[in-house]
Amino acid sequence: MSISGTSPDSPCLGFCTTALGDDVCKSCGRTEEEVLNWITMTKEQKASVWERLLADGWQPVSKRRS
Repeated sequence: MSISGTSPDSPCLGFCTTALGDDVCKSCGRTEEEVLNWITMTKEQKASVWERLLADGWQPVSKRRS
């Protein structure tokens, strides 16, 4: 779980558009830099990203199986 304990550890949904050239992922809302550095970011840095994502209206989406 994330810093708040109410969200997943990462907002990644497994289909990153930064790999397609977007500066901000259309799936999770993180910048390319945030995506690339997520694993090495401090708890405080991740909390700051989460705060921005949630303020922007990001909602966790359940991954569906076909």
